[in-house]
Amino acid sequence: MILKAALTAAALLAGLALTPAQAVTLRWAAQNDILTLDPHAQNHATTNAILMHSYEGLTRYSANYTVEPSLATKWTYITPTQVRFELRKGVKFHDGSPFTADDVVFNFARIRQPQGTIQIYVTGINEIKKIDDYTVDLILSAPQPILLRNIIDFRMMSKSWAEKNKTTDTQNYKAKEENYAARNVNGTGPYQITGWVPDQRVTMKVNPAWWDKTTSNVTEVVYTPIKSDPTRVAALLAGDVDLLTDLPTQDVAKLRQDSKIKIVDGPEVRTIFIALDQGSDELKYSDVKGKNPFKDKRVREALSLAVDREAIKRNIMRGLAIPAAIMVAPGVNGNTPDIDVAAKPDPERAKKLLAEAGYPNGFEFQLNCPNNRYVNDEEICQALLAMWARVGIKNKLVAEPMAQHSLKFQNFDASAYMLGWGVATYDAQYTLQSLIRTKTSGADGNFNFNKISDAKLDVLIDAMKTETDVTKRNAMIREALIRTRDEYLLLPLHHQMRPWAMKSGVTTVHRSDDRPEARFTSVK
Repeated sequence: MILKAALTAAALLAGLALTPAQAVTLRWAAQNDILTLDPHAQNHATTNAILMHSYEGLTRYSANYTVEPSLATKWTYITPTQVRFELRKGVKFHDGSPFTADDVVFNFARIRQPQGTIQIYVTGINEIKKIDDYTVDLILSAPQPILLRNIIDFRMMSKSWAEKNKTTDTQNYKAKEENYAARNVNGTGPYQITGWVPDQRVTMKVNPAWWDKTTSNVTEVVYTPIKSDPTRVAALLAGDVDLLTDLPTQDVAKLRQDSKIKIVDGPEVRTIFIALDQGSDELKYSDVKGKNPFKDKRVREALSLAVDREAIKRNIMRGLAIPAAIMVAPGVNGNTPDIDVAAKPDPERAKKLLAEAGYPNGFEFQLNCPNNRYVNDEEICQALLAMWARVGIKNKLVAEPMAQHSLKFQNFDASAYMLGWGVATYDAQYTLQSLIRTKTSGADGNFNFNKISDAKLDVLIDAMKTETDVTKRNAMIREALIRTRDEYLLLPLHHQMRPWAMKSGVTTVHRSDDRPEARFTSVK
């Protein structure tokens, strides 16, 4: 079956690579598919990584992650809460229509619609005012210390195109609804997305009218999600894939020995964790009736103490992980080695805590996990079940593709679930505001689907959003990360390492946000 799948994938990829002689195709594969083509619908890393090739923001990251101009050429602080952005003139959307201030104002209204999960990227912006066709003012609720990083993922869609195609509303992904933008793209970026066949491929072609210059020779991109580890590696070794960004940990050492393969190593600013429903009065999918064990800190601590993170690193991740105590990885502002020391497993104390909480014989709950998103995700969840069983916890594991997994936890249909959180802004506020802040209808708690609500943390998180004194703000971040850790509000497992494998003729820039960019890639 695996061989048949490998041959099928290889044939598919080879067929897609039949391009004119002058074309250079980058064939990129990973295990996870995108969720949508609507840039304001789902804050999902793979989706963002694909869409950023077509949809651009006012600012962007350079190759070394400094913030630089993109669709805006300049910004000036009129006051601490009024920032004037001068827009780049002569920029065209892929359909040839001009990019103007009207598009910025339109996209601001669109991204803030409550059915999406992208609002965090415009956090603290009260209004965007058009000054003229190529000037807008961002009116802030208070000073925003990471404004320029946040708005990188505030992506611009053509207003006229959206209106013409009746797609002014963001897709309601959770309700399984679709709109025109969920399947079609019209941005300003270096590549035009030409098609998406779910679970098969995303195709792109170079945008010859892009406003910027590039050193890349890549004229076409084919992204192929391949769930099976052996099939992905077989496609790379057969030469049917140029770039593989999801490496099975058990194959990394072997691939390093292959002269036809190049490995580019680097960390990823992503933390893998378990979220526990702490808001429901009765825990779903549990044998405990009439109450919720996860409301008790002792239970949450017991689950954490039962986990042997070093064993997961050693036996499942083959060393390609950093055991985690806090919710942000090295490389993110807020992570310091002294507070990111994972506790050693202590099953006996875990049993004692469970008994004190009224569960001397443990209890049962369901764990939901993706099986095609993170490195060894299902295997890690299976290991957790065995570790928790030693302290009396009984689990049912539901492992399914990310598209289905995401729908369940976003509809609050899970008692506990695995998630990985990458930090697009490289600042801990992004994690704390999304995952820990009490959920509102806006950006606060936009991914807090396990109903955490901690008044002290809310105060800290709200304060760090507007604190411009770096020392004071970092002290707030530190306090919030420690409180999140010590209250066991989430159960971090590890920070992922992320080696990429590629054919020897491929050159690319490793991205710690796990977003390869074709504009930084060449293929020989």
